[in-house]
Amino acid sequence: MTMKRNLARLALVCCTLLATGNALAQSFPSKPMRIVVTFTPGGAPDIIARILAERFTASWGQPAVVDNKPGSGGNIGADFVAKAMPDGHTLVVGTVGTHSINGSLYAKMPYDMVKDFTPVSLVATTPNLLVVHNGVPARNVQELIALGKKGEKMSFASSGSGTSIHVSGELFKSMTGIDMTHIPYKGRAIAIPDLLGGRVTMMFDNMPSSLPLVREGKLRGLAVTSAKRAAAAPDIPTIAESGLPGFEAVSWFAVFAPAGTPKPVVDKLQAEISRILKTPEVAKKLTDIGLEPVGSSAEELAAYQREEIVKWAKVVKDSGARAD
Repeated sequence: MTMKRNLARLALVCCTLLATGNALAQSFPSKPMRIVVTFTPGGAPDIIARILAERFTASWGQPAVVDNKPGSGGNIGADFVAKAMPDGHTLVVGTVGTHSINGSLYAKMPYDMVKDFTPVSLVATTPNLLVVHNGVPARNVQELIALGKKGEKMSFASSGSGTSIHVSGELFKSMTGIDMTHIPYKGRAIAIPDLLGGRVTMMFDNMPSSLPLVREGKLRGLAVTSAKRAAAAPDIPTIAESGLPGFEAVSWFAVFAPAGTPKPVVDKLQAEISRILKTPEVAKKLTDIGLEPVGSSAEELAAYQREEIVKWAKVVKDSGARAD
């Protein structure tokens, strides 16, 4: 009788939890939502956040706003979300920097990249694009390396220490052996004018930000950082095929919620993000600017993040990079 009684109680608890979870999912969102972007407006994370915010609002009737909180390689915005109420109403568009690189690069972190967040969905990936200002006398990667070998003074801009833009440059520096000075900015919107003006030599920028400038002839695109050529720019070679075999650095963007966010809410968010990314309009908008839509499960994002943390920890160690 005791065993039957315990089983009955367990069944009652399970039914109660299921009912509570369903109620949470049905009532979410119950107030305005905030999607934090850890960098300045105009870049890939900002573009993604605004697409999601617009469609969350349309689907659920609650306003979703984008909140740009740049600084410290994305750590300021990510830390804000890590400490937010874990109810799904505050999210962050996390990046490879904020959720895989910064833990190895910064001596002291305000948050734990894994423990302080609940993965929701990997949204998109993109290669970085090695761009130089038009005054640089190099038409390809080998010519750029040759300039460095001759002692040409070279610098590379980034949107902040710890970003994939920064670490791509560090990887290039370590693999080529050329001397390049890292110039970190508080966002790519601030870095680009200096690159256009020739005050810095190059940048390993996210493709959605830099490809339009290459197409307009304002910058010269030498190579992409992915293992394969990008579908959005098939005429631009990879760095690996340009004389540095094994070079690969891909940026990714994912939605994270604070740790402790209820699973039914996470599941609802993940399902909606996946639906949004599959709509032809959104898929085309992202691919046209060099982003590859993904829409993973929360579990797939968690596994991918773990792999990326290990990968980039090695790159940071081998390159000797530090947060400036």
